[in-house]
Order: sequence, then C-alpha cells, then structure tokens
Amino acid sequence: MIEIPSDLIERIRNAQRPVFSTGAGVSAESGVPTFRGEGGIWNKMRPEELASVDGFMQNPTLVWEWYQHRRNLMSGVDPNPGHHAIAEFEKRFPGTILITQNIDGLHDRAGSSNILELHGNIARNKCFDCGRPYTEEINIEDDFPHCDCGGKIRPDVVWFGEMLPQNIISRAFRAAEEADLFFAVGTSAVVQPAASLPVIAGRAGAYVVEINLDQTALTSAADLFLQGKSGDVLPRIMDELNQID
Repeated sequence: MIEIPSDLIERIRNAQRPVFSTGAGVSAESGVPTFRGEGGIWNKMRPEELASVDGFMQNPTLVWEWYQHRRNLMSGVDPNPGHHAIAEFEKRFPGTILITQNIDGLHDRAGSSNILELHGNIARNKCFDCGRPYTEEINIEDDFPHCDCGGKIRPDVVWFGEMLPQNIISRAFRAAEEADLFFAVGTSAVVQPAASLPVIAGRAGAYVVEINLDQTALTSAADLFLQGKSGDVLPRIMDELNQID
C-alpha cells in the first residue's frame, strides 16, 4: 500500500492553482510504443531523419509512412488509471492546469480539458507553410496532402531542431510561476524546457511533488518524492481525498 502523507492531502484541499506536468513515464504505463516502434525498417533509421524538417523536405512520403505507422500502433492503447486520476483531479479542482510532453492524446481521451501540449499531438495535422490546422483524412497512397495555400501537410508535432509553440510554452512557464502545488509525474527531468518547470514552481513558492518509478535530477529539489507508477500513486491520492470529503 502506498503511503500518502496527510500533509499532502491537506495541501491539495487548500490548493488554488495546482499544476501537473507529465512525461513519457505516464504514457509508458499504457503501453505506448517506443519512439522507433517494433521491428521493421524504422529500427534501421535515426529518429532525426524521420522527425525533422530536413527529413520531411527530403522524403515527405517516408516521414508520413512512419507517422501513420506510429498512429496505428498508438490506436491500440488506452488511458491508464494515472490519466483518469488526473482528469478526476481537474473535475474536483477546476483551476488545475495540465502540462504534458506526450503527444499521444491520452490525457484528452481520459477526460482532461485544460491541457498544454508542449510537443504537439500526433493525431492532429497542420500546414507546413502557414500552420493552419488540417482536418481532412490523410491518405498518402492517393495523393500527398496539401493546404489551400499550397503548403505540404505535416503532423502537428514538434520535430528535432524546432522551437516549441511560443504561446504554449509561455502559458506553461506562467502556470509554473503561479502554481501553489506542482506535480511532476513520470518525467525524466532532463528534457528542457519542461525539466525547468517544477524548479521554477518551487522557487516561486509552490509545494513540489515528484511521482516517479526512480529518483531523478529533480528529486532532491522536490518537497516530496512518491516512488511508484502514476497509475498506482495518483488513484491512491484521489482515494484519500474521497475518504475525507
């Protein structure tokens, strides 16, 4: 049984601006495939060749085939109890903000709504040139998709060498600075700028909780480290809250 400190429960009940920041560890609990997928030609290629502007410009069809392959793999996974617990938390505390590095859309499927997707979403598409969302079905076997402006259609994710969406990262930094309670969940604490968010929150006065299978570079700076899967720890926290209320 995971022990949840009573002090944390009290802090949650009194929180006005809670923030969650999630990383690949949360998705891994749902069985989201690794970056390269399983077997096939993808393991013979460097990710930078398939998830970069240069790779897309040189061979857009190959890049699209790889992303369609990843989408097919992800279609077989579902949100886990950690995703659902965060969504339940948001319903109980409407001011909650969720910042995620994950592109799989599982938080949205679990019911979270106030989500800042730092790296985009693999289920969405946009124009390479004008950035306009593209909602038509993609079928690269028939004809390579183009926007009305003439630009090629690409997945709406952040590629190697690209900047994060400025409006999204600005809102994420602001949320960290204003948070009074900050949960870092399933993150490696090494990928920037996401790794700096809990540090910023802590320096601004937030109570920082890290939930992870293993200790990270963040652990020593966090106010509380809860070791375990998000799918075990977060539902346990919600159970404690439900018992009190």
